[in-house]
Amino acid sequence: MIELRSDTFSLPTAEMMAAIATAPLGDDVYGEDPTVVRLERLAAERLGKAAALLVPSGTMANLCAILAHCARGSKVLVGNEADIYLYEAGGASVCGGIVYEPICTQPDGRLRPEDFAAALPVDADDPQLAPPALLCLESPHNRCGGVVLPLGYLREISQLARDYHLPLHLDGARIFNAAVALGVGVDEIAAHVDSVQFCLSKGLSAPIGSMVAGTTEWVGKARRIRKMLGGGMRQAGIIAAAGVVALEQMVTRLTEDHRNARRLAQGLRRLPGITVVTDPVETNIVFFHVTELRLTRQRFIAAAARRGLQVAELGYGRIRAVTHRGVTERDIDDALGIIEAVLRFDHD
Repeated sequence: MIELRSDTFSLPTAEMMAAIATAPLGDDVYGEDPTVVRLERLAAERLGKAAALLVPSGTMANLCAILAHCARGSKVLVGNEADIYLYEAGGASVCGGIVYEPICTQPDGRLRPEDFAAALPVDADDPQLAPPALLCLESPHNRCGGVVLPLGYLREISQLARDYHLPLHLDGARIFNAAVALGVGVDEIAAHVDSVQFCLSKGLSAPIGSMVAGTTEWVGKARRIRKMLGGGMRQAGIIAAAGVVALEQMVTRLTEDHRNARRLAQGLRRLPGITVVTDPVETNIVFFHVTELRLTRQRFIAAAARRGLQVAELGYGRIRAVTHRGVTERDIDDALGIIEAVLRFDHD
């Protein structure tokens, strides 16, 4: 089976499994797991931040970040197409009494400065209004096809946040993909934000875990919130060991995933009955529509699965395909053959 539904299906490497088996362990809730300490220091160093924190998932990482920045009754400004807003179960509202204010997301993943500014109250003392406490960005942007926010744009929004005395958080689940696409160090991206989260378990191929990073004081707050949310793990070095390997060995190979995504998009553009939405392909995500009128997208997905290809719908009738370490160039060619066969024979 060729798995293109998500890069979360990537499997750990042999080196990761060996590291897990031999990792020195301690109690991380007491701050005494040496492998976790090593991972957190490594992540902070790579991001150019003072401190970092291991959490079980990207959802918890973003939630810890928002709760560490925001008081109850305040609001977070976030894109209406952002994963934080759409796919993380409203956690900031449920757990923190924090209001989400969605900002219109542009096709390139940007939130316009003027739209941010329009969401900020003219009268900061009006007791009827939830005071703004945080601005959020996402890069690469999942629902916009893996597009990467340019450094100049990040610089502009960072200045806007400073002008309004608000922190800026980046949901950088695939931030290493962004850095590879931009040809810069990941710290050059993180330098423009106050806090950032990234996933170890997507393109970096670790089996579990995400990191959140910022100042030492702020990470201390996030650590307490992690405990409150049930994310305080004990011998978490078995998770962290794979994360260390991910950061040390798996970043540069992301170029292969990007190359395979471009190969997929190029092949799809040649197929009648398919319209590629992602253009250009910047990272490892490709969106496309099935325009063959006799074939619904549900039938297309089911027929592709029967033939050995897994893809999934992700909003607006679009189908998403995500490349990762478990997908080779040969798999991409085979996937294109499967899609062509589905378009020819599976629309009755």
